[in-house]
Amino acid sequence: MLKFILDFLSVPAVLIGLVSFIGLMAQKKGISDVVKGTVKTVMGVLILSGGASLVVGSLSHFGNMFQYGFGITGVVPHNEAIVGMALEQFGTQTALIMAFGMVANILFARFTPMKYVFLTGHHTLYMACMIGIILSVGGLEGAPLVIVGALVLGFIMALFPFLAQPIVKKITDSDDVAFGHFGTVGYLFAAYVGKLVGNKEHTTEEINFPQSLTFLRDSSLSISLVMLMLFFVVAFACGSTYVETELSGGQNFLVFSIIQAITFAGGVYVILSGVRLILAEIVPAFTGISMTILPSAKPAIDCPVVYPYAPNAVLIGFLSSFVGGVIGMGILLAMNTPVNPLPIILPSVVPHFFCGATAGVFANNATGGLRGCIIGSMAHGLLITFLPVLLMPVLGSLGFANTTFSDADFCVVGAILGNIINLIK
Repeated sequence: MLKFILDFLSVPAVLIGLVSFIGLMAQKKGISDVVKGTVKTVMGVLILSGGASLVVGSLSHFGNMFQYGFGITGVVPHNEAIVGMALEQFGTQTALIMAFGMVANILFARFTPMKYVFLTGHHTLYMACMIGIILSVGGLEGAPLVIVGALVLGFIMALFPFLAQPIVKKITDSDDVAFGHFGTVGYLFAAYVGKLVGNKEHTTEEINFPQSLTFLRDSSLSISLVMLMLFFVVAFACGSTYVETELSGGQNFLVFSIIQAITFAGGVYVILSGVRLILAEIVPAFTGISMTILPSAKPAIDCPVVYPYAPNAVLIGFLSSFVGGVIGMGILLAMNTPVNPLPIILPSVVPHFFCGATAGVFANNATGGLRGCIIGSMAHGLLITFLPVLLMPVLGSLGFANTTFSDADFCVVGAILGNIINLIK
């Protein structure tokens, strides 16, 4: 019986389901709601893991092709991919840090001037996972790991919305809602650059953007197209013989590249579907509690909350950030030497779409107009290309995977936390 209980509780899907169960029970939900919410949460984690398997398989092929074709190892930053990989090894730590981190966020909002409750649940999950990895690699375990991890998570869940709020008020002309997304350092950097070089009087919304490019707002399609271009580049670099004899089992190397690119996008779609299932139950469970305890607090919402305020800046920011990522990749390639080997960070469409678009709105609406949007978003793309280089050494064995955390706050928090742990252990 003891082995059954230990095995049962060691499954990450079960532990995250328990978080939902406790939250729903605390709100005195009916038995049907509790059962439905708990089962859907567990199902969401299992779906997330299945999607991660698709993404990891595609990235594995991409990494092999890139390394053979260019003689270097390429890394595609992607939160969902590395979290999917990490949950199997660090799932218990992630679930406990996430649960107690939410509680810590409420306490920080209650007793400090940072009156913000972070409601972007998937980023809470991803940050909890990253913190769990770094603390585990640093030698912490058991209760100290959970306590330190929860306090760090709860603190930054209140801190980053607090830092972003002055800009958010300028974007929305309101103080009713806050911004909760762990790319805040990048958005503030883009806004600062936009202010230096831009002109707020000439905004992105004064231009008529071609309707033919609006399809890029469909993230699944844009992921497929960008990954298709990347796969074609590495396929031609390594040649048809290598792909068809070593990877595809004889399938034409271009057909193989097309299938792998769409497989990657499909995996991301499946992962996000799983995340939505998880969040649909966990976030309401904690939202009701936190808002009852903290009526003066502001809910911090995911990055698309700012998109309606500058639709053109969304698309311009994405494209400009991606260009910055390509430039950053070129700089890393130029800096890479046998004496000073560096991971080559490839531009991943997911962070450049969601984060680049948000950076565009921050740099346009609040500070720099059209010119600020373009240059600020490009600077953001450079930033999220170089920051992962600082993060990878503190991720242990996962630092050698073909993917890593992408958004700016993950890299900043991870690099700082990892180096602090290394200094004191």
